[in-house]
Amino acid sequence: MKKLDMMYEGKAKKVYRTDDPERLIVEYKDDATAFNGEKRGTISGKGVVNNRMSNHFMRLLEEAGIPTHYVQELSDRETLVKAVSIFPLEVIVRNIAAGSFSKRYGVKEGTVFKKPTLEFCYKNDALGDPLINESHIYAMELAVPSELALIREYAYKINSFLKATLQQCGITLVDFKLEFGKTADGTVVLADEISPDTCRFWDAKTGEKLDKDRFRQDLGNVEGAYQEMARRLFG
Repeated sequence: MKKLDMMYEGKAKKVYRTDDPERLIVEYKDDATAFNGEKRGTISGKGVVNNRMSNHFMRLLEEAGIPTHYVQELSDRETLVKAVSIFPLEVIVRNIAAGSFSKRYGVKEGTVFKKPTLEFCYKNDALGDPLINESHIYAMELAVPSELALIREYAYKINSFLKATLQQCGITLVDFKLEFGKTADGTVVLADEISPDTCRFWDAKTGEKLDKDRFRQDLGNVEGAYQEMARRLFG
């Protein structure tokens, strides 16, 4: 598989074309951003942790029956993925109140929900990724009902699977963001990443934050938190 020109650079990743139009190469960066790019920095080694962790979860989810864009891990920072058209939606699953949910609704951080909540945000940096509902999604033609039903089903299944997997490592899954895409044949698949950048991980005993909130909130030892998550998963 030959790596060609870069087609896109985002906040955390670069995406390259290959000599196969249905395959792309994703390269994970150490760049860190928060609050829609208002805060910027670097987390040493973050790209390696995010690449390995995301691929690990994608492989496990594939085995559990969730289709993903993952094809093959090429190196510490690079992964071969299926080319997909991304739904312009951020799909957020929350098990415990934290972050913007606590701020928006005045719910104390750490409040455990009786059932997971699911939110959709319109993926648009210029608008600040606003919350939207299903009616908005259909009105804006961001997805059709059958696609959204599948995304919702997958999101809850992923949540159940990740919660159980992380529990074995002494980690509480607080909340996380997912993105989905469609392959050339119209199959809906999980895309993007599952990492400390896109999830909130708390130590199950101490409640210590082991994710990007350490960067957002200037808590220090950001690199250490990412490395600790890698240690818990890979030993």
